[in-house]
Amino acid sequence: MLGVNENLSTKNAPTHPQPLDLKSVRITDSYWSNHVDLIKHTVIPYQWEALNDRVPDAEPSHAIRNFRIAAGLEEGSFAGFVFQDTDLYKWLEAVGYSLAQSPDSDLEKVADEAIELIGAAQQEDGYLNTYFTIDKLDQRWTNLMDCHEMYTAGHLIEAAVAYFYGTGKTKLLDIARKIADHIDDRFGPEEGKIRGYDGHQEIELALVKLYHATGEVRYLNLAGFLIDERGKEPNFFEEEFERRGRISHWAPGVVQKGPVNLAYHQAHKPVREHEVATGHAVRAVYMYTAMADLALLKGDNALLEACRRLWDNIVQKQMYVTGSIGSTHHGEAFTFDYDLPNDTNYSETCASIGVIFFAQRLLQNEVKGEYADVMERALYNTVTAGIAGDGKHYFYVNPMEVWPAASEGNPGKRHIKPVRQKWYGCACCPPNVSRLLSSLGHYIYSASDEALFVHLYIGSQISHEAAGRSVQLDMESRLPWEGKVRLNVQEADGAGDFTIALRLPGWSAGSAIRVNGQPAQYELRDGYAYIRRDWQAGDVVELELDMQPRRIYAHPNLRASSGKVALQRGPLVYCLEETDNGAPLASLSLPADAELQVVMDEWRGGVAVIEADGLRTGTPAEAPNDLYSTSRPQLEQQRLRAVPYTLWGNREPGEMTVWIRES
Repeated sequence: MLGVNENLSTKNAPTHPQPLDLKSVRITDSYWSNHVDLIKHTVIPYQWEALNDRVPDAEPSHAIRNFRIAAGLEEGSFAGFVFQDTDLYKWLEAVGYSLAQSPDSDLEKVADEAIELIGAAQQEDGYLNTYFTIDKLDQRWTNLMDCHEMYTAGHLIEAAVAYFYGTGKTKLLDIARKIADHIDDRFGPEEGKIRGYDGHQEIELALVKLYHATGEVRYLNLAGFLIDERGKEPNFFEEEFERRGRISHWAPGVVQKGPVNLAYHQAHKPVREHEVATGHAVRAVYMYTAMADLALLKGDNALLEACRRLWDNIVQKQMYVTGSIGSTHHGEAFTFDYDLPNDTNYSETCASIGVIFFAQRLLQNEVKGEYADVMERALYNTVTAGIAGDGKHYFYVNPMEVWPAASEGNPGKRHIKPVRQKWYGCACCPPNVSRLLSSLGHYIYSASDEALFVHLYIGSQISHEAAGRSVQLDMESRLPWEGKVRLNVQEADGAGDFTIALRLPGWSAGSAIRVNGQPAQYELRDGYAYIRRDWQAGDVVELELDMQPRRIYAHPNLRASSGKVALQRGPLVYCLEETDNGAPLASLSLPADAELQVVMDEWRGGVAVIEADGLRTGTPAEAPNDLYSTSRPQLEQQRLRAVPYTLWGNREPGEMTVWIRES
């Protein structure tokens, strides 16, 4: 951090835990190191090729070419979506995080050249957006609802901060500050400025990061304005819509008859008055993340209370068992409480990443196990399901149920893909996964002046200052296959008490904690075990968690999963695939008294699968070909096999389901 402006009130900040510096965390986990290494060695290089349109048979990105055209380096017209620049920005953010942990001069050189290209495309006044620069510079800032200009700038800012922290270089940070200054000059409550905000929230959380990196309080104030102004009357989106002649970017030349769907944009009323999560799921959780940031930095209890309400609504009434959100492909959106269909849900990978952002910021406001439980659920299941084991294929949508024939033949299910794709025309998810997993060290721990919090049990080594003492810790974890965690204090200079707080996961029916082989003395508070002592080198904390497979049942109002059961073991949710169980999966059922057995499979180097004796509903003996019959179907015994949802779709294509009927 370059410094903090003294005019900002941060009265609560010193007592609130913050994520550790990425450079002080080294991931050594046998499970997660594979993901991190895949990102560094395969995903980042592959995505660079995709951004340059060099992946055969993949949808073109156009991103690099758009920047070259905007910079005057080649002729042509803009191609792709209006927010296409963000694919490059998210890739650069992932690179910044990767370089923070593992310097790579070749990768840094490629990134520096991309940054030079971005700088060459920037306008003199700081404006930067290849869509408008190439074709429509006179129309910039005239359609904030549809055209995502601030959203695009936000991803640039996030990339710049990550690259600055990762390399110490300021070229991209200077570019980001220049566009942030441009926006600050044009938007705000002051006379002559635009009292508007973007249709796709993102810049708000990015400006908070820019504030932390530069100490410039006006960036924080701009973020606050964009949050506070949203939904106020007179409504900016309605007025802007009328000024454009009621024409949408997505339907050029067509005068719209209906009103603006303000709830879809989370702009139907001021954010502090929101009661339920509405509209586009990614936009919503990005905004909630910024709200939580601002609640902490400004001590805004009303904003924090709104965050709590929205969190509760999402988690208790609008979230899938895998930690995913967004129940409809129409607008990639929330619908209403308990409407969670399994075979048509959207559950965009980006939305689960946004949930992780939101959970992490709430953990900074108040350390509660429920936030980290959901963060873990989304990470271990939906986010990692979004990328194939080869690092070169991706899901945009993460369904609970897949029937390949329906994906092909039913127009309402064509967004459900039975196999991951090489790339997408709208490729927000692949680089989003890359930037999250590259920054995984930010989510494992946080620390206040007096305590170190362990949120995720991911094997890692850290160096940290606690209560004025230099501490080095080594965490060994056998999750997700075994419930054993060991925290070794390798160094703790000086003397004096400080606290190590361990999350006791909600999925574990019981937890045993020992310090140096003896039962630990701790205070249990909001799902964390607080152990305070004068820690010394050689101290060992052991945590043992219950890894028995569990049956999960849905609330009775959740109609799509009524009478069904899902399986979970540790942090992993399981699913059934056709390749193990045959088709149709809908004919299978799990008896209520069937024993769930854990079997270690050699697939992918060792995977815990769940097996049980189940039943299959066959055809009636008297009328096997009738579509409907009065004859009772036959029941056949079948051994069922469930695999972690995160791994589905890595073998032969076929059916998949998370929920199975219980008999």
